[in-house]
Amino acid sequence: MSKHIAKAAILCILAAAPALAPAQDYPSKPITMVVPFPPGGSTDVIGRLFAAKLGARMGQTVVVENKPGANTGIGAAAVARAAPDGYTFMITGAPTFTLNPLLYPNLNYDPIKSYEYVAIAGSTPFVILTNPQTGIGSVADIASKSAAQPLSFGSFGNGSTPHIAGESLAQRTGAKLLHVPYRGSAPAMADLLGNQIPLSIDTLVAGLPQIKAGKARAVALTGGARSNLVPDVPTVAESGVAGYDFETWFGVVVPKGTPAPVVARLSKEIEAVMAEPDTRAKLEQLGFDATYSDPAAFRRKVETELERNVAIIKAAGIKPD
Repeated sequence: MSKHIAKAAILCILAAAPALAPAQDYPSKPITMVVPFPPGGSTDVIGRLFAAKLGARMGQTVVVENKPGANTGIGAAAVARAAPDGYTFMITGAPTFTLNPLLYPNLNYDPIKSYEYVAIAGSTPFVILTNPQTGIGSVADIASKSAAQPLSFGSFGNGSTPHIAGESLAQRTGAKLLHVPYRGSAPAMADLLGNQIPLSIDTLVAGLPQIKAGKARAVALTGGARSNLVPDVPTVAESGVAGYDFETWFGVVVPKGTPAPVVARLSKEIEAVMAEPDTRAKLEQLGFDATYSDPAAFRRKVETELERNVAIIKAAGIKPD
């Protein structure tokens, strides 16, 4: 080996050392998991489940830190500014990455440039609900009934994923739909059950008790596949709208620049946690599927949904409140 080749080899080893070192002894101190929601919600519950499981697997305490506010923007910005060493990460819902950047121009984070993607850790579809008194039983019924008179559909907020899903349904089927935003699922559900609105799009978690009680009818699921929780309910895609796929999912990210070996370790540990039977059972109890995506698939999903959502928002003229 020539002196030049030997020197080059040594330089390569030295250059790789900073990235390898943190991975070899990672984690060597407690880790902070940021949840950009208040305590008690579904993201917080799932975050605390993962914190306990990851802490046990990795031999370090994982501390949950709630940073709510600004539609998850406060927590997301804090993680974007954190040291890229693997000791701060965030679990949050899809809108943090795929809707907020399209609706709020002054965010202190960028969904692509601010983070390294770690994993998608659970998902659930939304469900199109109707009051049984409407006689609506299918996506085709929605299109046909709205031809004579536009149908109102409720969601838990302007610019929410259910709002976007409803606008997409209208754009793709020609249905005449009018969006009615509510401040949360509960008031939207109350008006649906009272037949004040004919349709609502909500999480399956929120809709399931009313579906089982026969107070609301599940017309179709918005995700790409049926759910074990309501196996007889078809998807919108199965109902003739090919490729239609809207769901809520939980993503785990770390600050941009976190060493790749650390990202890979976190991702593999999350995958292992999700494979545990009691984790899957708990997620299902909460109404979520234990769907895992690795960093590359997670990034592709964010990029795809950003591209899709910007077109829907532009066509519908959606503006933030």
